[in-house]
Amino acid sequence: MQRAWLTRDASYDGVFFLAVRTTGVFCRPSCPARKPQPRNVEYFPTPAAALHAGYRPCKRCRPLETDGRPPGWLKKVLHIAESEPHLRLRDEDLRKLGVDPARVRRYFKQNYGMTFQAFDRARRMGLALNAVHNGSDIVMTAYDHGFESSSGFRDAFERTFGGPPGKRRQAECAVAGMIESPIGPILAAATPTAVCHLSFADERDMKALAEDMRRQSCLPVVPGTNEHLDRLRIELAEYFAGRRREFTVPLETHGTDFQMACWQALQRIPYGKTVSYAELAKRVGRPDAQRAVGQANHRNPIGIVIPCHRVVNAGGGLGGYGGGLWRKRWLLDLEISGQPALIPTEN
Repeated sequence: MQRAWLTRDASYDGVFFLAVRTTGVFCRPSCPARKPQPRNVEYFPTPAAALHAGYRPCKRCRPLETDGRPPGWLKKVLHIAESEPHLRLRDEDLRKLGVDPARVRRYFKQNYGMTFQAFDRARRMGLALNAVHNGSDIVMTAYDHGFESSSGFRDAFERTFGGPPGKRRQAECAVAGMIESPIGPILAAATPTAVCHLSFADERDMKALAEDMRRQSCLPVVPGTNEHLDRLRIELAEYFAGRRREFTVPLETHGTDFQMACWQALQRIPYGKTVSYAELAKRVGRPDAQRAVGQANHRNPIGIVIPCHRVVNAGGGLGGYGGGLWRKRWLLDLEISGQPALIPTEN
């Protein structure tokens, strides 16, 4: 790692972050700033870890703004995976591309909670499901998506979607992907009809999300995108730029009657305004249920769009926030000032 930042090796951007004890700042390995003494440097796997340790993001390399983008060394791998779905990229294939398989595995475990092979297999299964939906021959679909036998494809398909391809032509799945944001990568998911999840990637990885959604809505989750995720990306970019105050993307939530009432009440809090937990409890007809309101906020499945960050303590304190209080403060500053905040304040 020391060699990487001393040589400003951009291929390590996103793999680790270095923090400088003497300045209280953390950077990407490729940061153009003057290099510190190695004895003053410590390393973190994610920006969140550096922020929680009390470091501020560097104003020159802006490490938060690069989150969610694949590093340059990985782009060739992802391009081949996307453009040639019939290929199964094994370790030897990665080496031929000049990429260390261990490095790829580490990146995907950190960002997606799964190995690259598991990610690639899930992505190919999502494409295969679309092909089956469109009436493609099952045997041809298997070979077109990198499976060496139709029986292997059927087994993998059934494990992913809960039934054989012939009986799942009307099967549905959710698609999930990362969205870049100024305050860290966002993990979002959508069903064929609506956005159903949004959280910061350091709160939950894709594997955990898939397990939760299979348990809650019986939907498998595969890497990918659809019209709702594409629309969410655009609306979030406009929101972070200070140009959007209301989201129009369709939403889909599942919860108890009380949770659903709380989430609906959250969506009625105007942009740039806050309410207390006590006030929110009154608005849902449960004035004595402030603690339950807080728990419902914590379980909000679609952060930012369902604005649980607009609920604060009666005394003016921020209260809680699953994505971290520094993010809650950043979002409120953005909305109240009407302009994008430059960087988050200290943790």
